[in-house]
Amino acid sequence: MSVMRLLVLGAVRQHGRAHGYQIRNDLEFWGAHQWSNAKPGSIYHALKTMAKQGLLVAHEIAPSTAGGPPRTEYELTDAGEETYLDLLRESLRAHDERIDVLTTGVGFIVDLPRDEAVALLRERVAALDSWREEVLKHWTPEATPAEWGHIGEIMRLWTHNAESSADWTRGLIERLEGGAYVMAGEGRRSVDVLPDGVDNPFG
Repeated sequence: MSVMRLLVLGAVRQHGRAHGYQIRNDLEFWGAHQWSNAKPGSIYHALKTMAKQGLLVAHEIAPSTAGGPPRTEYELTDAGEETYLDLLRESLRAHDERIDVLTTGVGFIVDLPRDEAVALLRERVAALDSWREEVLKHWTPEATPAEWGHIGEIMRLWTHNAESSADWTRGLIERLEGGAYVMAGEGRRSVDVLPDGVDNPFG
């Protein structure tokens, strides 16, 4: 799972068409530079790479009135749209990825229809419950013998994380089923991250 690809494709998609500085500002405002590898250089590299791969189309626009060089604006191709949605779905159902994968998926969850998002999250809960049962049944001793020592804490950590993640996911499912958020196909919603004229406080 490439968090960078999902972040950049999702940020471009929200704008419809955006240049690298906009994407960088959005991701920094979300704090993605703190909880993922979305640093400025990697953002621009991802944009150029995905344009070469046919996931984005690059448009050169006129130089700024201040005399700067032409900016390149990007938008998703059909292949980029398909890749984005595939990555988004996988980020929500996967139970064994790093936390930045789920964080990114939750950040874009409203791009999916409500029923689909709920179904993917239910898959996640089932996978977490299955993983917890596997650890309890096959890897955790009934009583921690002396030779296990502190290593037994690893199994407790795994089961605790599975339980807490499943509980949080069930809560999100409940909120979505209760009508929280404007999901795909449910009407217009704001896609602005930074309102016009507002500087990025983290930039």
